[in-house]
Amino acid sequence: MFHDDDLAGRGGEGTGLTDTAGLVWETETETVTSAEVLRSGETVPLLGELLASIPPDVGVNIELKNPGSTSLRFGEKLTGEALDTQKAVWRPFVDRVVDIADGHDHEILFSSFYEAALAVVSERSTASVAPILGESIDAGIAIAEAYDADAVHPPAAMIRGTPFFDDARFGESDLVRTAQTHGWDVNVWTVDSWYQADRLLDAGVDGLIADYSTVIRE
Repeated sequence: MFHDDDLAGRGGEGTGLTDTAGLVWETETETVTSAEVLRSGETVPLLGELLASIPPDVGVNIELKNPGSTSLRFGEKLTGEALDTQKAVWRPFVDRVVDIADGHDHEILFSSFYEAALAVVSERSTASVAPILGESIDAGIAIAEAYDADAVHPPAAMIRGTPFFDDARFGESDLVRTAQTHGWDVNVWTVDSWYQADRLLDAGVDGLIADYSTVIRE
């Protein structure tokens, strides 16, 4: 369970997220799981270990990151042979993740920037899925519709009615209203302050993806 591509954190060696550097997917498991995080004395956990440490009544969002292929299509809606080819790359990785998650009682939400990852989850599991949106609202909506998603995960810049909305990129789009008509939750990333949290909640979003729980004021 690790967010960034490199064990050193975003930007690679020298940034100090762990005491080790190197791409996660090119590094032996023993090295990854012995890397100390932020000088805390804690090391990078395996998925099963993490789920075992969380009370079963707490829902878990598992984001499926690139497992180690430069061929994977990021943030795109795919069809036909292109989708089938991408699913073949994802399947061994997703199968392992789903098998581990199925061994626990948590309510699981699988999210990803990659359509094919969610497609394989939908074939393997009845768990909820959510596309993570990057550059295209239309692609995210199409993916959510295709896999009967329960949520969409946009960046703050996609949320109309906030100071963060980028109208130059997203025009007249109103993703929150669109999501409400489909019954999707809107969980926004990445929220860094209580000011952002307040504005986004006022705009009608359902969830906040943040590094710290303290971005929500009492």
